[in-house]
Amino acid sequence: MAAQDRVESVERALTILEAFAEGEAALSLAALAERTGFYKSTILRLNGSLERFGYLTRGADGRYRLGPSLARLGGLYRDESDLEALLRPVLRRLRDDSGETASFYVRSGLTRTCLYRENSLRELRHHLEEGARLPLALGAAGKVLRAYGGEDDPALQRVRRDGYALSLGERDPHLAAVAVPLSDDGGRLLGALCLSGLAAQFGLGHQRRCRALLSAAAADLEAALR
Repeated sequence: MAAQDRVESVERALTILEAFAEGEAALSLAALAERTGFYKSTILRLNGSLERFGYLTRGADGRYRLGPSLARLGGLYRDESDLEALLRPVLRRLRDDSGETASFYVRSGLTRTCLYRENSLRELRHHLEEGARLPLALGAAGKVLRAYGGEDDPALQRVRRDGYALSLGERDPHLAAVAVPLSDDGGRLLGALCLSGLAAQFGLGHQRRCRALLSAAAADLEAALR
């Protein structure tokens, strides 16, 4: 995108929102400065506007939290998405057939967002919340989003060749995942379908079964989207 088509102050405000990650509901001014590289004075000005429009709130402890406007927009996005109606039953079927947590990820800048998920019914499981944002560079879903999203990285060539990505303890030593791409009828990447669970349960046989389930689910969804 050309520089003249971008607004630096808007990008800086969005960078602040991007600094929040799963498991970190509140960030201090110092933490935001460290993660964004911005001066604290710059962050204070930008946060003032974000607070005014409800995208951030500031608690009595001085730390910042994501605001209700984001939840409202997220709800509008989900309500308008025909894809959700197709994905929900497929994710439930993937969960039931595999025993693992089934999820659908989309790329959000330098992170990936869990847009939809059906958590495993096992007592010991990988539990995800919808809206959770995870590193793009780590994990099976992140590899798929990068490999099929236009990144020219030699390390991703195997993902494109095999049609899936596997993660064994990359983001968390106790977790494993398998993911495949989901595209529309024009070949545009929509996101990544993923099955994730405890690494101890992901032996070779289970990996193959998860890959087969995901590939079949992606094929069924892509046929429905035509």
